[in-house]
Order: sequence, then C-alpha cells, then structure tokens
Amino acid sequence: MHFYAIIIGTEILNGRRNDAHFEFLKKELSKYGHELFASFIIKDDVDLIRKSFALVLEDKKSVLFSFGGIGSTPDDLTREIASEVFSHAPLVTHKKFLQDIIEKFGDAAYPNRVHMADLPPDAKLLFNPVNNMSGFSLEERFFFVPGFPSMAHPMISKAIEQHFATSKPTHRYTLKAKTSEDTLISLMKKVPQNIELSSLPMFVDGKPNVELSLKSTNKEEVKYYFELFIKELETKNIEYELI
Repeated sequence: MHFYAIIIGTEILNGRRNDAHFEFLKKELSKYGHELFASFIIKDDVDLIRKSFALVLEDKKSVLFSFGGIGSTPDDLTREIASEVFSHAPLVTHKKFLQDIIEKFGDAAYPNRVHMADLPPDAKLLFNPVNNMSGFSLEERFFFVPGFPSMAHPMISKAIEQHFATSKPTHRYTLKAKTSEDTLISLMKKVPQNIELSSLPMFVDGKPNVELSLKSTNKEEVKYYFELFIKELETKNIEYELI
C-alpha cells in the first residue's frame, strides 16, 4: 500500500502552530513495517484540498490519513470535499454521530455543531477518545481525523492497528563509502525497480562520501545486488563501512 498523509492547516504553514502529525504517523506506521509514500501540508483552500484528494484517489494502492478540517467552522472544508472526491455524492446526516453531538452539547449543538454529522454516504465513524466527536473513514482506506493531535493520534493508531497491522517483512542493506555517487551510478542503473534504492551524497572532511541503501521484501535478491556494490568498491580499493 502507498500511505499518504495530508495535513490541512494554514496555521502550520504560516508558523502559528507546529506540525505534530508527520513524525507521529511515520513512527506509527513503522511499528508494522510500513513507510509513508508521501506527505503534504496544505492550506485550507478548497481547490488545493480537492486536487490533493484527487491525487490520492488516482493511486489504486493509496491509503490516506487526512488531518484537520472536519469541525463546524467555515474554514472546515474536509467533509464536503471528501464526499465530492471519494464518494461522488453530497453529504448526508450520520444519525449516530448527530445523536452523539446532541447528547454532548444539548441546545448548544444548534445551529452549527450539528453539521459535523454531515458526512459522505457510507462513512464509518472513528471513535474520538477525548470528547466522542468522531472522525470518519471511507472504504477502510481513507481516514479523516481532527487537527488536534490529542484526538487525532489515538484514532489513527487504532485504524492502523485494525487495518494495517500485517505486512511483508522488508530487508534493508546499507553502506557508507569514501567516494562520490558517480563511482557507483553504473551499478545503480542495474538495480531493478522492485528494489528501493537510496543514494545520499555527503562531504566528510571536505571529501565526497556516499551512503547507499537497498531495500526489498525479497531478501535474496536485494542481498545479491547489494553485494555487487561491495565487490565494486573492493575492486577499486575504496574504503566503506556497513551500516
């Protein structure tokens, strides 16, 4: 699966608040052997949110964790746009969520808070342990939670545990060599696309170094290609260390 994070919040981009979601989600996914495929921090802008959601939907392997914009104020745009993009339908009132809102706020639920229960058709509620003001999911792969970390993070943790707790084991091999990337590019081109290749150039004491890493679910295959790099370095008498 390709795991996406879309963090909606003008206040993050203009520096009024610091993002807490990226690091959390990265660590939470890593517990189960997953990695983020992409992460975006975007403004509370209708067209931008719509295009971001459409990009995720276009990827048939996508899983989305969307943070923010599901409250009751005019700048909370996520629910309506999510319904348009993912369900191709207008919002409908989720009866259970409406009941929760009324039970918590009584008369103060009207005229604004009740609209938090307007969700895409067939949305499933995500329990909010802080105040029971739910997030929601669609197709068990698109998850929408509040921007508040104290609410959002337990909801996301539960969703990942419930739906993505199993994964194929991955195998990573990494080395750091006292040479430039250019020395190894010809070998890099031979690595098949199903193996994740990462090349990080750096300077140590003013001299070029490179950290090379290969990862795959196929242990024998990734080990074979990694050893090709070791042989190349040893043939050229280039110092390296395994990480």
